[in-house]
This record gives sequence, structure tokens and C-alpha cells, in this order.
Amino acid sequence: MVLLVVQIAAVVAVAMVLLRWRKNAQRRGRQTWESLLARLRPEWSARELSDHFLWQEGLSATPEDAWQRMEGPKGLWVIYQNARVMQEMADFAAKNCDSVDRLLIETLHSDAMQIRFCVLLALAQYAFRHASEGVRVNAFRAASIYTGMAARMTQLLQEHAAVMVPDFVAAM
Repeated sequence: MVLLVVQIAAVVAVAMVLLRWRKNAQRRGRQTWESLLARLRPEWSARELSDHFLWQEGLSATPEDAWQRMEGPKGLWVIYQNARVMQEMADFAAKNCDSVDRLLIETLHSDAMQIRFCVLLALAQYAFRHASEGVRVNAFRAASIYTGMAARMTQLLQEHAAVMVPDFVAAM
């Protein structure tokens, strides 16, 4: 009897995951540049961490300074969500532009995955140890990759959708 309940629960869980995946795939198929830009969260900006944000990689802040400027977990969560949106923007560009640099798209995908991993690791560490050195280092690493990703996304937009650059810069 217990085995039957576990099997039913597993089938229901798998069905829910597949339905959610399908719904997200349909949503991604209907996206436009404008809808993607509207999903970027401007509550926190990496401008506070870099003098040349959106144009050049690298941070001009220390890990401790970066942690305070990003307002701790709040800024990390914004980075996490914006990384996903920028990854979807890269997918949109790859789908709608034949001349897009595939290496740049793959780099943006890699950046997004690294950012999301660093953020989740930092948030998990923060939950157990608060703002320890490890949390600040992972947050700094995520912010550093994030500035590089934003610079590469700006480059992609300049090459294939130059009219969107001002909106992207304003949203970031």
C-alpha cells in the first residue's frame, strides 16, 4: 500500500514538473525583446561595484565592500534573477539572428550558470553563517561574473539590436 502511494506521488510530481516545463517553453516562445527587458529587476545595480559596468569586465570594490553595496542577500537575488533573464535574451538573439556569434551565446549561458551557482552557494552559506568570509567571496565572484555577463550582453545588443541598448542600460 505504501509503495503504491509513493509511486502515485512520484508520477504526480513528474507530471507537474513536465507541465511547468511546457508552460515555460511556451512563454519563452512568445517573448519579445521588450518583454525580456521588462523582466530585468532594477532594484539593485552593479554600477555601484564597477566604474565601467556594462562596458567592461571587472569590479572596483573589495569583497567586503561589494557585500555591503549589494545589500547582502537582496542584491544576490537580483543578480540571480537577472542572470536568468539575460540567458533568455541570449537564447532569443540566437533564435532570431542568424549572424549571432555562437561562442558569445555559449559564454553567456556559461556565465548565467556560474552566477546562479555562486549565488545559491552564497545564499546557502549566508543562511548558516551569515556574512562570513566565504559568503562575501562567493557574492563577489557572482558579482564579478555578472558584470562580465552584462558587458557581453551589451556587446551582443550593440551588434544585433543597437536600438535596444539604451533600454538595456536603463534597465540594468
